[in-house]
Amino acid sequence: MAKKTILTEKKTEELKKMLAEKREELRTARFASVGARPKDTNAHARLRKEIARVLYELGTRGAASEATA
Repeated sequence: MAKKTILTEKKTEELKKMLAEKREELRTARFASVGARPKDTNAHARLRKEIARVLYELGTRGAASEATA
């Protein structure tokens, strides 16, 4: 089992880079699944959930910085 990444410990720049990578993975998975049966049928759902987690963390950081300002 892979080691779980803790998003609260990452910097904002790292989260933005991770978000771009996950969106690209989702895009390629969508196009790959059009031609043939995908090997991992749960990949789309997993990637969407990971993207949502990163967006949530970025949103909470934005809200926290607005509250302190």
